[in-house]
This record gives sequence, C-alpha cells and structure tokens, in this order.
Amino acid sequence: MMKNSGNTILVTGGGSGIGREYAQRWHDAGNTVIVAGRTVSDLEETAKGRENIHFRQLDVSDPGQVASFAAKLVEDFPALNVLMNNAGIMPYEDITEARDLSDAKKVISINLMGPICLTDALVDHLRQAEDAVLINVTSGLAFVPMPKAATYSATKAAIHSYTVSLRKLLAGQVEVIELAPPGVQTELTPGQSHREGYMPLDDFITESMAQFAQDPTPEEVLVDNVKPLRHAEKDGSFDQKLNMITSR
Repeated sequence: MMKNSGNTILVTGGGSGIGREYAQRWHDAGNTVIVAGRTVSDLEETAKGRENIHFRQLDVSDPGQVASFAAKLVEDFPALNVLMNNAGIMPYEDITEARDLSDAKKVISINLMGPICLTDALVDHLRQAEDAVLINVTSGLAFVPMPKAATYSATKAAIHSYTVSLRKLLAGQVEVIELAPPGVQTELTPGQSHREGYMPLDDFITESMAQFAQDPTPEEVLVDNVKPLRHAEKDGSFDQKLNMITSR
C-alpha cells in the first residue's frame, strides 16, 4: 500500500486543479512534495505557506528537459519514492475535416509522451527506492471517449494501457496505480470549474484520497462518479454513454 505520510512525492501539473489539490493534501498529511509545471507563478501559489512543498519548472513535452530535470531532482531529493504523472491538456477539436494538427501533436507530446519520458527518466531510481509508487492520471474518457476531444481521449486510453504494462513488469518493485477522474470542476477546459454536472474538485480529492489510504491501495483509484464510464463496455452501456458524452 502507499504510505500516508513520510513520502517524497513529485506531482507534475502541480500548478492547478487536481495536481495542486493533491500536492497540498499530501503535504498537510506529512509528506514532502515537489510540484512541477510550466508556469512558475502557479507553482508558487501551490507552495505558498507550505514549507515542504518545493517547486521546479518543467515542460514535460521536452524530452531533453525531462532528462536533465530528473537527474537534478534525484540529486536534490534522493528520498524521492512517489511519482504522479498528472500534467495534461484537453483542447476541443473537429476531426471531421482536414486541419492544422499542431494542437493534436501537442496533446500527444504532453499527455502521452510526457509520462512515458518522465517515467523512463525516473524508473531506475524508483526501482531502488523504498515504498516506491508510480501514479498515472488517466480519465473516465480513457474508457468512453469524448469525440470533440478525440486526441485527449486517445492519449488517456493509451496511458491506461501503458499503466497496465508497467504494473505487470514492475510488480514487486514499484506499486503502479491508475487514478481515473470523472469530469471534475477544474479549468482543464474553459469554464469547466463551474460547469453543472461535473464533480466538485474538493469532493473528488476527498473521495479519491481515501482510496489511496486503503490497504491494499487499489490498482485503479475510481470515485463513484467515474465507475459508469470505467465499466460501460463490460455492462453493455458503452453506446449509451458515448451518446451522452457526445451530446455534451
């Protein structure tokens, strides 16, 4: 199981939303936390008033930067034992006609290659660490896609699959956990933090963190709101859920 306290935790995308809230909750529970992201002012806001939250600037879409960041990180924080791959973006797109694919490429570089590169850069360290945990943040849309965010949904499905492979191959060395949020009231998309029908951020953090405290910690951390998407294919409701998401 993941320890409740005494960890040294890296959270990417720690300047806002789910990453910020997890970083602050973990800090307040007695952990050392490093938040990483592109915007220093946002990271400073996460760390404000919390002496054991540290921040480092990082663009996970830059493999060279990821490699140098990871090398310096384990030098500065040799006790690092938890990695949370949380950074992500979710632009809407129209895939029904030819278009500029620069946004799609950016989504893939941040949401898919970012976690792959950072995990690669830190896996040797984590394999030697005590109580090592790797957390990949996916989405309910990994299991039922949102067509107007097709590339985002595809990257989350890919990270789900990659997480399954990591869990199998790192068994006995690193605990691998998937956190699959439902639609949560953050600014992942414009106006989402106040959008009706999305789960309040505080409620999501409270319910999901309770599962991290379970012994054993579930392989997939799933709040009740996301279970209909996670199990849609199994229970025969996939088409219904897809139609519902498409109409949003």
